[in-house]
This record gives sequence, structure tokens and C-alpha cells, in this order.
Amino acid sequence: MLKKFVFGFTAIVMLWLMAPTVSANEPHYTITTDATYAPFTFQDKNSQYVGIEQDMMKAIAKREDFTYTMKPMSFNSAAQLVSNGQADGIIAGMSITPERRQVYDFSTPYYKTGVAWIVKKDSKIKSLEDLKGQTVALKTGTAASEYGLSLQAKYGFKVKYFNDTDTMYNDVAVGNSAATFEDMPVIQYAIKNGMKLKVMNPNQPGNAGSYGFAVEKHQNKALLTAFNRGFAAIKKDGTYDKIVAKYLGASQATFSGTKADNETVFGILKSNQQALVSGLWQTIELTVIAIVLASIWGILLGVMGVSQMAWVRGLSTTIIYIFRGLPLMVLAFFIYIGLPGLTGVKIPAFTAGIVTLILNEGAYTGAFVRGGFEAVDRGQMEAARSLGLPYGKAMRRVIMPQGLRIMVPSFINQFIITLKDTSILSAIGLLELTQTGSLIVARNSQGFRVWAIIAIVYLILITLLTWLSRWVENKMTMQ
Repeated sequence: MLKKFVFGFTAIVMLWLMAPTVSANEPHYTITTDATYAPFTFQDKNSQYVGIEQDMMKAIAKREDFTYTMKPMSFNSAAQLVSNGQADGIIAGMSITPERRQVYDFSTPYYKTGVAWIVKKDSKIKSLEDLKGQTVALKTGTAASEYGLSLQAKYGFKVKYFNDTDTMYNDVAVGNSAATFEDMPVIQYAIKNGMKLKVMNPNQPGNAGSYGFAVEKHQNKALLTAFNRGFAAIKKDGTYDKIVAKYLGASQATFSGTKADNETVFGILKSNQQALVSGLWQTIELTVIAIVLASIWGILLGVMGVSQMAWVRGLSTTIIYIFRGLPLMVLAFFIYIGLPGLTGVKIPAFTAGIVTLILNEGAYTGAFVRGGFEAVDRGQMEAARSLGLPYGKAMRRVIMPQGLRIMVPSFINQFIITLKDTSILSAIGLLELTQTGSLIVARNSQGFRVWAIIAIVYLILITLLTWLSRWVENKMTMQ
């Protein structure tokens, strides 16, 4: 009966995870973006994506009669999803370069920009020559980072990389890095709204270029044509100029709330309640599904690991070795970005996240389950066999019940690790608790308060999960 329930539950969950999303509206596109890139794309106090690019995209889609789903994630991931066909287009402050034209087809340029180099407000650095031996922060995959890297040999500085803009800014603001390179309008907006940095070349931006909407090379021509036609229309009637003026001339409070909403913990909680609840629910959903399915998979691997058949034990050992050896983020990128590029089959981010957790956490579970079975005194098996029980029945009736009791503390620890590991999945665009924190910080620049709130929420979740696990452990011990 238990086997039928487990099989049925697993089948239902996997069918739900793999079910395609169907939309009644045609054409419908998936567009990726970097939602920590104000004033072009960011999230407002109502958890809506706003900014020059977002308003522009809405206006174009309305004129051209198409719909789209916006997927926020790190810039590098957003670009890769488009290049391998997992998404239809990207609008994320992507500079048009000859190298990128080899991979993407670009729209008409929608914004001219240049690169600034920036230091913290009270920095003693006066010129690029002063960066010799210092560390410079760069954002992965951006034209600004490429420009900064092109100056490294000449000025002798070291570099380190970040996946999101706000973390990079704060690394410079607190003095961990001496400087950074960023697109001029983006850093000017951040400074205007409270970021304690200063631009060193305001009148002479480097690597001047333009932003463009991009699709995969030789793909999605209809979308690119619609974007160009719609952009030309909003430029002609003045809509585009109004959008740019709305964001470049606005203060942060317009989108983040009042000073009280952003400078106290209670204010941040109140003004971001919807976003935090949504992120919390996504984290809980990922954790619960992953714990159940990874435990089932891990127990199966553990049972295989003590099989009488050498090839079954070898298969279990190999699977555990591979998926314990792969870093979680690498595995997530491989499943979400790598596999679709190889097979041509799109994998939803949530499904990719769940599969990643099942494979990784299940491998660790399998290792300690196998160890738990092997920890049971060998005399127990010998006694069971001497009574005439076959190996399989002896395992089910004698060894496994004792082994599972031994493993309870390990299961509790693995459940907690699974909860914490969900934060890594923000890298593939899942809006769980950590990604929610990143979006809030990108909007209000209150890194300390926001991350303190996120940390406390995680501690509460871990405490509740630990209490529940201890309760289950006590119940099992009393039996």
C-alpha cells in the first residue's frame, strides 16, 4: 500500500511539474530581463516590474498586439536563456557589440549610453593610475565589465565579479573593492537615489554604445520586427520620451515609498509585504516538494547501495558520487540552460529547480541512508536469515526499521540544508526569498535592513522545521 501511495504521489507531482503552460493569447513570448537594473528595469513597492525598458515593452506589446511573460534573473543567465532558445528575447540594458551580433539579432537601438568608472564617495582615488594593485568590481557578462577588463593590463588592477548590480555597488561603497565600471545612466540614477558613490568621468564616458532588444540569431524574426515597428511608433508620437523622462527625472521614493517605508524595519516589512509573502511561499513550496521527492530518491539510492547485486551497488555509488560532487549552482545551470540547448526541449525554471534539489539532496540522503543500513549490527541480518527470511524480507522487516531510526538526525540536518539551498536557485530566476530580497534592495538600497529581515525569516523557518522534525523523531523513538 505504501509503495502504491509513494509511486502515485511521485507521478502526480512530476506530471504537475512538467505540465506546459498554455496561453489563450497568441502570439505570446517569454522575455528575460535583469530586474536589478534601475532605472531601466526594477521592481516597485507593489512588486510590479517597472522602468524605462518595462514601460517601453508594455507600450510596444499593446501597439503590436502580442503578450509576453517577463522572467527576471541575473544578466548572464538571462542572455544564455535566449542564446539557447529557452526564451524568445532579452531586454536588459544589453549593449550592442560586434561579438554579441554573432550570437543575437538586435533591434533598433533604444538608448545611447557610455561607461562610467566609479569609486566610493570619500575615496582618495583620483585617477585610473591609482587603481594599480587595487581590486575592481565588475558585473558578469556586461559591456561595462568588458570595458573595465580591457583596462586591467594598462592600469594593473585586480578584478572580481558579481551577478547583480546592487551587490557590486555595495562592495565598492563599503570599501571591499576600490572601484567599478557601470553604464552611465544606471549609476547616475543609483547615486541620485542614495548610493554613496561618485562618478569619476561624468563628462567623458568610455566605450560609448547603445542598448538593444535581442533575440537568438536567425530566430524570432516576427518578434524582432514587431519590436522595431512598435518602437518606431512610440518614438514618433512622443511616448518614448515621456517614459525616459518619467524615470530619469524621478526620485526613488516615487517607486519605493516614503522615507519611513524604507528606513525602518517595520516600514520595509509593511511596504514590501506582498513581495516577501510571495517569496516566502515560493521557498516553502520548493522546500516541501524537494524534501519529499529527494527523501524518496535518497532512500531508493540507499537501498540500492546495500543490494546483493554488485552492479546495483555500483550504480548507486556512481549516482551518489556524481551528484554530490557537482556544486548545486552548476547543476541548476546545466539542467535549466545546458540541457535545453542540447535537446531543444524547454524546462520551466520551477521544474529545473525541483529536479536540481532532488538530484543533489537525494545524493546526500542516499549516502547516509546506505550508511544507516550498514550501521545496523550484522548479527541482526544473520539472525533474520537463520530464521528462514530471504534477504529482501530481512532488509524490509529487520534492518530498515532499525536503520531509519539511526538516520533521523541526518534526515533533520538534510531537511535544513535543503531549505537553505533553495536560495541558490535565485540564479535561474526563481523568485524565492533570497531573490525577493535582491529585488527589494535594488529598489530601496537598504541592504543591511533587508538582508537582516531575510536572515530572520530563514531562521524562523529553520527553527519551525527543526521543531517539526524533532517531534517526528520523538514519535518514532516512542514506538
